[in-house]
Amino acid sequence: MSDVIIRVENLGKRYTINHQTEGGYRKFSDALIHAAKTPLRWINPKPKNPGLKSTEDFWALKDVSFEIKQGDVVGIIGRNGAGKSTLLKVLSRITEPTTGRITLNGRVASLLEVGTGFHPELTGRENIYLNGAILGMTKSEIKSKFDEIVDFAEIEKFLDTPVKRYSSGMYVRLAFAVAAHLEPEILVVDEVLAVGDQQFQKKCLGKMQDVARGGRTVLFVSHNMAAVTALCSSAVLLSGGRVVSQGKVQKLVTEYLTSGAREAAARTRRLDAALTLHRFSLDQPAIESGGSACLEIVLESDVPQVLGELCLLVYSAAGQRVAIVDLRSDERVFQASPGSPLTLRVEMHSLPLVEGEYSFGLFYGGIHGSSDATGLCVLSVLPAANDHGTAPYPAEHRGFVEIGHTVQVA
Repeated sequence: MSDVIIRVENLGKRYTINHQTEGGYRKFSDALIHAAKTPLRWINPKPKNPGLKSTEDFWALKDVSFEIKQGDVVGIIGRNGAGKSTLLKVLSRITEPTTGRITLNGRVASLLEVGTGFHPELTGRENIYLNGAILGMTKSEIKSKFDEIVDFAEIEKFLDTPVKRYSSGMYVRLAFAVAAHLEPEILVVDEVLAVGDQQFQKKCLGKMQDVARGGRTVLFVSHNMAAVTALCSSAVLLSGGRVVSQGKVQKLVTEYLTSGAREAAARTRRLDAALTLHRFSLDQPAIESGGSACLEIVLESDVPQVLGELCLLVYSAAGQRVAIVDLRSDERVFQASPGSPLTLRVEMHSLPLVEGEYSFGLFYGGIHGSSDATGLCVLSVLPAANDHGTAPYPAEHRGFVEIGHTVQVA
């Protein structure tokens, strides 16, 4: 018997986009005048300036094919607009595909939007039973999991309140608890977890790991590459509605981040009235904790000037400054002038950072004073291999720096 639980063959999803122009942009007052004239159209059924209407076919997914085996934890990654959410909606049977075929060998529980599948007029208690029934669970099966769901969601006080009065965070907590605890064979989770707070996201990732260890299949969409790498064993990379590649998660995360970094590095940025940043790019946008990285900087000035201050700024995903890399030296002079750009290659030999997303900025000082530019590029730090034989504490509890050490028991 095949262990393939999801098979997607030549999947396509097409939407029709309508375009209409009526002499350019219409103000609200124009729309009101147009509505007032509408009952009088029988007098002159052919307007002098009819709006131009056209339609356009947009393929959100095109020729998508892949297989996922039972028990796999798969990350669906790609830029905004790549087709990730559309793919999950088709797999969850929320929308029908235009072309192709999907084979699912098991029940699917999905969490794609806040309150997916909830009826706003029903209470939290009633929605738990409703969602369970939609998943094909019997009343006794739902009842056996009921207390676990309520405890995980932390909404016991509001269990008999209509969910339309829930905050977005309460919605997500209950929706995820129902989806994860009613034991579907396939769990589909979109970026909606970002609505929850940090502690709840930690609980959800832990629960998804438990689900995977139980032999069930998880599809996970997130822009947090550290979370994808920690949770998933493989990934599917989408771009423009097509599958670019499928394989080991670390390889695909690096491929995805590299493509984004190349595009960011190609953009120029005006730093002040005289100084332009032509390039600010890492040789690789993803490293293991403790690994090395090289950063290239190209600066050009409209007038000859010496940059007396220059250093790299390193920030956490929450915007906290983690470190600076001072580039100054008594032996170096940073000279920039028209037609003679200043090019620097900065070798960072060891970055002992805890896994997560970090951004780089640049502090500079010239003829127009000193300032800093932030968010110039992003580095994803992935977990390093653990030789201690123990599971590491969650990244949010470990600060920013990994400290190498040895232990001797006297």
